[in-house]
Amino acid sequence: MEQINPRLKQFITTYCKRYKVNAVDCERIDTNTSIDLDLDIVDIETELFLAEFAEHFKIDKSKFSWYKYGYPKGSARVRFIRYLFGYQRPWVKKLSARCYKPKLKVAVLQEALQTGKLL
Repeated sequence: MEQINPRLKQFITTYCKRYKVNAVDCERIDTNTSIDLDLDIVDIETELFLAEFAEHFKIDKSKFSWYKYGYPKGSARVRFIRYLFGYQRPWVKKLSARCYKPKLKVAVLQEALQTGKLL
């Protein structure tokens, strides 16, 4: 698995702390972490997250389109499962991934850091 940029990890954890999105362990973030399912950043929060990401790292996001990923709107079923069981257990993550397919992953942000463009 590809190593994630430490600055990107720091940005994600700082963002989540600042906006009290979700308690995120910096060590658990990797390129396979999904923005909408694992970090629970959905709907308009995703737009804010991507705007701050592009501004912070000086990334061109003019060609970014949700058609490629599908707009992350979350799932009531996943919210209910998280409420009952939390999200730290592996079986809860697997069940949540069956209920809701992640749209946007950290790997996309990692690629944007390398290329300078968010596609």
